[in-house]
Amino acid sequence: QVQLVESGGGSEQAGGSLRLSCRASGRMYNDGCMGWFREAPGKDREEVAHILSNGKTVIRDPVQGRFTISRDNANTLALQMNNLKPEDTGMYYCAADRSFCPYCKSGRCYGAAWGPGTQVAVSS
Repeated sequence: QVQLVESGGGSEQAGGSLRLSCRASGRMYNDGCMGWFREAPGKDREEVAHILSNGKTVIRDPVQGRFTISRDNANTLALQMNNLKPEDTGMYYCAADRSFCPYCKSGRCYGAAWGPGTQVAVSS
């Protein structure tokens, strides 16, 4: 079973950058999907981006042009966040599944593995 742990969160001013990492214990899913999600206070968890086993990436509209997702190596998923905005504040989670891209719907999230999260705070 894969276990995920995020790191790299912190406090940053608007316009700054942070790089999040997600390290997997055990073998990463070579044939699955991995993604980044965030949860702001009082809001549902939402997807930020995901990457398929063939390298194709999807970046959601709120962060399009500012965030990029990548797999640095076989055990590390990264999220490069540039031009941060206060609305990017929240807890960031990575997730993985062998059969489908993890997702959240109606207050519930689905996927085989989720990390405990790393906090990001952006001040104006």
